[in-house]
Amino acid sequence: MTARTILRMGDPRLREPARALTEAERTAPELSTLIDDLVDTLDAAGGVGLAAPQIGVPLRVAVIRLNGGPSRYGELPVLPLTVYLNPEITVVDPATQGFWEGCLSVPGLRGWVERPRAVRVAWTDLDGARQERLLEGFLATVFQHEFDHLDGRLYVDRITDTRRLVFEDQLDAWLAAHGDPTPAA
Repeated sequence: MTARTILRMGDPRLREPARALTEAERTAPELSTLIDDLVDTLDAAGGVGLAAPQIGVPLRVAVIRLNGGPSRYGELPVLPLTVYLNPEITVVDPATQGFWEGCLSVPGLRGWVERPRAVRVAWTDLDGARQERLLEGFLATVFQHEFDHLDGRLYVDRITDTRRLVFEDQLDAWLAAHGDPTPAA
């Protein structure tokens, strides 16, 4: 349909919690338009996931897709494009892991964020069925990051050491020189 403008950090709409979709909204034609726009916007931006609040729609809707293969985070599995309506996260393993996170709403920056290493995600699919999935490692981080947008949070809110907030080109230079994804602060 249409690639929309992604809101950037500083836009107050990114800080507002999104509201749950009603059953009437789940079956309304407007939801299909929103999902098409989320996918087109995600494709145009080249991201992994996008939440409706990032395009100014305060609803608990997100799309996530991983193409899989080698990455700075190791070998990633393929995760087909999936739409998550009214998702919820439950921490399964509170032990933390850290990754350099980036965000389409915070372009050009990466920050070291530690999050729980295993979570259970429950959501409603487009047919109205409740789904559930256990996620670990990098996938757990991806889902926590995207669903934070639904609560008005950005990854920068979770950085505990601001010396680990860097420009992407600086991180890439560090990785090229040292190969260590966790440089000392």
